[in-house]
Amino acid sequence: MDIGVSIFVTDESIGVVEVARAAEERGFESIFLPEHTHIPVARRTPYPAGGDLPRQYTRSVDPFVALAAAGAVTSRLKLGTGVCLVVERDPIVLAKEVATLDRVSGGRFLFGIGAGWNREEMANHGTSSATRWKLMRERVEAMVAIWTHDEAEYHGEMVDFEPIWSWPKPAQQPHPPVIIGGAGDRALEAAARYGDGWSPIMGRPDNLAGRIKQLHDRAAELGRGPLPVGVMGVPGDARTLDDLEALGVSRAVLSLPSAGDAEVLRTLDDFATLLSR
Repeated sequence: MDIGVSIFVTDESIGVVEVARAAEERGFESIFLPEHTHIPVARRTPYPAGGDLPRQYTRSVDPFVALAAAGAVTSRLKLGTGVCLVVERDPIVLAKEVATLDRVSGGRFLFGIGAGWNREEMANHGTSSATRWKLMRERVEAMVAIWTHDEAEYHGEMVDFEPIWSWPKPAQQPHPPVIIGGAGDRALEAAARYGDGWSPIMGRPDNLAGRIKQLHDRAAELGRGPLPVGVMGVPGDARTLDDLEALGVSRAVLSLPSAGDAEVLRTLDDFATLLSR
């Protein structure tokens, strides 16, 4: 099982270059950065984890710019979005960003995506929460067309364009893995139908073993093989990692604090002891 790390890099935390370089030096497989384009001041949607929304949500860096910087100072570390809010992005522009990042990093990009939870945030991008899952599917299908065809076109109900030229194409063939984030039924269905993997947050859902079986069963119904499962927000202890590995989880992503250099580096050192467990 691969072990990666995730972190909210902000203007107040350790820099992305420093944390990426340190993660690679310690032997971690990957680094994931989240995305929120902004946080509306008048927010009514409750924070999924409960309580007040943590400060770092309002200050996170753009993941594509930051991961490009991380890729420039590393050579093996995989670079992931955890997750990119596809429902808040133009698919033609996003297809080029993904392809460019994958190419300049030598094929190291992991395209973690999600449909979002903050209704006010997505509304500011003109997206309705009621149709966001359909919108995400069409945008992903459109991007796959752009990555895999010299003359790409897509005609859906929410995304529609005539043949276009768009290069570069991604370094990975046919394209970087599209990893669906989320724990609910719609996320599971999206992963089974068009994803290259599924990545819930630890503790959501409660019955992870049952949901993994459900994922594989649904993928089989659709004529697809078993899909890799990665889990985000994993506690840094050996027993949890062993339990996840026993369930067939292929990647565990440990959460780093959104903090200064010293605290993040200490946490990385603690986590690194688990790599040889």
